[in-house]
Amino acid sequence: MTEPMLWGVGTSAYGRFPDRRVEALAWEAVAEAVRDAGVSPGEIDAIVVGSVFGPPGVATRVQRGLGIPGVPMWTVENACASGTSAYHEAAEAVRLGRFGCVLVLGVEQMSTLFSGAIVPEATDPEGASSLPLPGLYALQAQRYVAEFGVTPEQLAAVAVKNKRNGLDNPRAQLRSAAPTVAEVLASRMIARPLTFLQCCPTSDGAGAAIVGGDRGNRRDLRIEASAMVSGALWDHRSADVWGFASVARAAEAAFAQAGRTPAEIDLLEVHDAFTIGEIITLEAVGIAPRGEGADLAPSGHTARDGAQPVNPSGGLLSRGHPLGATGMAQLAEIAWQLRGEAGSRQVARRRVGLVETMGGGAAGMDGNACVVTILAPQT
Repeated sequence: MTEPMLWGVGTSAYGRFPDRRVEALAWEAVAEAVRDAGVSPGEIDAIVVGSVFGPPGVATRVQRGLGIPGVPMWTVENACASGTSAYHEAAEAVRLGRFGCVLVLGVEQMSTLFSGAIVPEATDPEGASSLPLPGLYALQAQRYVAEFGVTPEQLAAVAVKNKRNGLDNPRAQLRSAAPTVAEVLASRMIARPLTFLQCCPTSDGAGAAIVGGDRGNRRDLRIEASAMVSGALWDHRSADVWGFASVARAAEAAFAQAGRTPAEIDLLEVHDAFTIGEIITLEAVGIAPRGEGADLAPSGHTARDGAQPVNPSGGLLSRGHPLGATGMAQLAEIAWQLRGEAGSRQVARRRVGLVETMGGGAAGMDGNACVVTILAPQT
């Protein structure tokens, strides 16, 4: 077995770029990752691409433009977790000795496909109920509020924190002034109790990474754990709210691999497509006891200068959500933070970082997939 390491990361800017070719977004991210890793394209043994709505053959066109012909290449689709699922496969391939240097790419161009919310397939229970993703998260929030008495202000505090963090992220899609709690709650209602400022925008963008073995480079980050799970059958009679169990299973497996506890995590990037998503994820990961996750943002625990900063990049709520690229953007942010390269959004403690990507939900499942990885600098 080979210990997998994260050699380099790169991303494009995130936003709405309907006039750009999707391949161009990918090349931008890959070029940065290759430079960051200090490798040449000829050293890449394999390519794994994560994309949900990418046009047929997008991976091949990206490969052609990179000038890396003839190497194994495959595409992964796992909803919002497509990028980190591709990364997980790359890390496992290196761990098993299949390849020595793997390029991972997550890419998506949503602006040419959607003008509003993403709607599940019509044959799924959610689609048949005309339940777009904001509605699914709203039902999650309504049940959580009913069970634990969470206030609207606690939900809004997550948006205030992440949008404030996003002001310092030059690649984020939304970088206007950070709203107040009152402004978040006064914004247009999308699906009660989630207002407009509690919902992430759909976006275009790409993220890339180079994964390989230990080459003795002190900048490389140790991949202490990478765990991926799929969803399980779920309805509202289930003991947990939608989305909780799949995240908890992935986190439990990741902590077991790394031999760590949630208290040892210094900073996190988690899937905050909607404010309720961050709250429930932090409980499922073990950062807060069940029913107490809503206290983390108002108390300052998850602020950039708090005890365990969460989404110092601004998260999906500021950076945007290009589905296949989202996990790779999260991974890049944790890599920059752990190396001390995050500039004005740098957190103080940076010994261990965690990335969690939740892959949406449809077809009566508790999420499509979830990936949790734990990274640390070399000591």
